[in-house]
Amino acid sequence: MTVQTYQGSCHCGAIHYEVDIDLDAGTSRCNCSICGKLRKWGAIVKPDAFRLLKGAPEDTGSYQFGTFSGHHLFCKHCGIHAYGSGELEVLGGKYYSINVACLNVDHEILAAAPVRFMDGLHNNWFETPKVTAHM
Repeated sequence: MTVQTYQGSCHCGAIHYEVDIDLDAGTSRCNCSICGKLRKWGAIVKPDAFRLLKGAPEDTGSYQFGTFSGHHLFCKHCGIHAYGSGELEVLGGKYYSINVACLNVDHEILAAAPVRFMDGLHNNWFETPKVTAHM
């Protein structure tokens, strides 16, 4: 387990953060209604591992749906979903969901990160969907 500190941001730079994360511990891709449309590539971290460096409330939009347990945050300027936040008991309480594709990291490191596929579309979060090639 190797925790590294990475910088992440939206496309225009209005939102910028720092996160302590072990990419070797795994990342995830989900086919739920929002992740599927965004093709989001995520990793979950605890609040103490996340630091928002730039991003005033007026720069950030929040979208919630379903159980309203998660905030799908996005830059109001460029539209990029750089990270999200929420609270779910199954994830150990409060969390941040990092969009791995928004990390400023060498592509070889990203390519080596394990990916777990989740069938959120059918609320089978701990099962792999039958089709994953599009994710």
